[in-house]
Amino acid sequence: MSSDSKPGFFARLRARLTRPGTGLGSELARLFGARRIDAEVLEELETRLLAADVGVTVTQELLEGLRARVARQQLGDVAALLEALQADITALLRPVAQPLRIDPSRKPFTILVVGVNGSGKTTTIGKLANLYTQEGLKVMLAAGDTFRAAATEQLGIWASRTGAELIAQAPGADPAAVAFDALSAARSRGADVLIADTAGRLQAQTHLMEELRKVRRVLGKVDPSAPHEVLLVLDANQGQNALKQAVQFREAVGVTGLVLTKLDGSAKGGIVLAIARQLALPIRFIGIGEGAQDFGEFDADAFARALIDGDKG
Repeated sequence: MSSDSKPGFFARLRARLTRPGTGLGSELARLFGARRIDAEVLEELETRLLAADVGVTVTQELLEGLRARVARQQLGDVAALLEALQADITALLRPVAQPLRIDPSRKPFTILVVGVNGSGKTTTIGKLANLYTQEGLKVMLAAGDTFRAAATEQLGIWASRTGAELIAQAPGADPAAVAFDALSAARSRGADVLIADTAGRLQAQTHLMEELRKVRRVLGKVDPSAPHEVLLVLDANQGQNALKQAVQFREAVGVTGLVLTKLDGSAKGGIVLAIARQLALPIRFIGIGEGAQDFGEFDADAFARALIDGDKG
């Protein structure tokens, strides 16, 4: 994402992560003002972190660090506490803020996109197609969700809108066959990027996860290095369940990167911290709405500011 588009994107992120005046920082400031830090302040902060879906483990780790600094009299008031919290969140997120880079030596660079039903997977593929075609790359899309006709139609709309080429077969076709044909076509037509959709599936459905492994194996038969990225799309509103999904998909198909969607919904974004701490998987992109402009690379500093400040700034 170009640098000139980042300020607008993250302004919208701040506005959508929290309703006006409800960021962690603005709420604590409203409750306690410039008061010195005491047990009540820390207890309220703990409650709000848990309510934001940060999770017990990460909340306790963050609070332990803050309490130690309070005990050493390094933090005087609520403003200093929040500044330290933002710095700690940034430090937690920075190692996983790893943009997806298309390697031109691997052509076509093949991205296998996975996730459960309703996670925003097909929309994410469309946004990726928009991003890469705007960068001047030749993009092909593989309609691998052959069980849901609407998925192919949706991909077709994105292909028309972005100038990407769509490879699809009849409804009910073997997803692995679609992947094989798509990668073969992408190679012969000189595509730079192939983005392959897959059927949304519940991670507990063993036979469907096996099918996903088959798709991955078939791609490897066309190009032994493919897929070059296995991108898991997670709905941030799923909270701790999104974390469970990530664990199981990683075990099944070797996830190499994450996209977190629907941060414009009821979730406060804290699940991002839990995922970063427990999985250490690269977070490639985040989505905050349906439009192509509501999608961008994950930025640890900007996300931490949005989580603490809400709609401020």
